[in-house]
Amino acid sequence: MQRHRSSAVPLAWLYAALIVYASLYPFTGWRMPGFGPLDYLVLGWPRWWTSFDFVANFVGYLPFGFLLFVAMLRGGRSAGRSMVLALLLGAGVSFSMETLQTYLPHRVASNVDLALNALGSAVGAGVGYGLQWQGGIERWQRIRERWFVARSAGGAALLVLWPIGLLFPTAVPFGLGHVFGRAAGWLSAWLADTPFEGWTEGWPGGADRAADGTAVIAAATAPAAGAATLPAALLPTVSMAPAAELAIVVLGLLAPCLIAFAISVAGWRRAVLVVGAIAVGCATTTLSTALNFGPQHAFAWTTSLVVQGVAVATIAAMLLSFVPGRVAAGFGLIALTAMVMLVAQAPADPYFALSLQGWEQGRFIRFHGAAQWVGWAWPYAALAYLLVRIAVRESRG
Repeated sequence: MQRHRSSAVPLAWLYAALIVYASLYPFTGWRMPGFGPLDYLVLGWPRWWTSFDFVANFVGYLPFGFLLFVAMLRGGRSAGRSMVLALLLGAGVSFSMETLQTYLPHRVASNVDLALNALGSAVGAGVGYGLQWQGGIERWQRIRERWFVARSAGGAALLVLWPIGLLFPTAVPFGLGHVFGRAAGWLSAWLADTPFEGWTEGWPGGADRAADGTAVIAAATAPAAGAATLPAALLPTVSMAPAAELAIVVLGLLAPCLIAFAISVAGWRRAVLVVGAIAVGCATTTLSTALNFGPQHAFAWTTSLVVQGVAVATIAAMLLSFVPGRVAAGFGLIALTAMVMLVAQAPADPYFALSLQGWEQGRFIRFHGAAQWVGWAWPYAALAYLLVRIAVRESRG
């Protein structure tokens, strides 16, 4: 079979990184177990289990198996061989993670988890095989060729990751990349008791620099007990200039649209991409708000200023949909740079920090961490991608 570039390749790598993060978080307390690292393979039925664990272990590996199958298939392998390799790789990753968990005191290796992970990989690969047998993957490839230019796998992967980053609550809707406060906290702790102590005091977002959020959360709990239990989106927030907040919303929505323009064919399809991006962004933000504050507050983020920003971003994206792909990439660099600079200046909101406790505790702790990292890294990965794309085109031109 002929080899094709596929966005399934970078997505499979990223999904593997997500699995490693979810399986080994918080990466601390490594020690030698008092038993063999493979003894879990012969254990009986686990004493403590929940339906959530069963579903999560099965469903969590299902997309991984599908992505592995498509990546192998688009790499030139036959459908049968791709399915076998996807199953073996999925099971191999799960075996490695479960074995490593025996060295972590907060994790429990389980042969049931291993079996469910392998089954999920097999079902995911089977879904891919069924789509290939019915001609679905080839039809998708033809559709992609009509909508997107060649060598667009990296941009497509970024577009898929964008809503994942939005699932982690942001201080300003669509404002990804707010990492300076945390980076300052990590660096400040690392430089403690050195001549460079206090060097990060002037960093943007320095007020939110406690790596574990305890300082900010302590400030959040200072008001009356009744106020602290209200949803953060409905409580008074640290003031931010309305123009800056509006700009973050507009730029945060324009960025994925401009990346889509850089890799898509000019014409009416770009208008469809704009509508799709805006709809996905709004739906994901609504879902994030519902998970964070409760379903009854799912639309608390839709303030008049944010709605205005969504409207401005939609109009601007429609107007920019007529520019050539290379120009769109240049505008994307400008939009991403401006957004990152504005987000870095956003003041810390103690009530917002308090609301993150729901993500940092309980069963969503590992999902929270993965979504948070995607939200932090996405603008910078998009900047690097657009820079490389422009540089490659210039070197060929």
